Amino acid sequence: MAKKKKVVKKKKKVVKRKKAVVKKKKTAKKKKARRLWTKQEVALLRKLFPTNPTSKVAVKLKRKTDAVKKKAARIGLRKSKRYLKSLGKA
Repeated sequence: MAKKKKVVKKKKKVVKRKKAVVKKKKTAKKKKARRLWTKQEVALLRKLFPTNPTSKVAVKLKRKTDAVKKKAARIGLRKSKRYLKSLGKA
């Protein structure tokens, strides 16, 4: 009889694990598809980024501020010295 109890306990553990996996799937957020950067957007980013606040550039491009920062870093853009000086950072 002791053997049967062990088997039952093992089955309960397996069932509990399955429930936990199902819960994770329900709470997982769906990722939105990323929008690719067009040539026009990149050209506008190159023009506006060095001399304007990143938040204003993001609004003009209709993108999130973090997306603009990351894209600018990827293509090697930086804020101009004149702009940084106007902020008191250079």
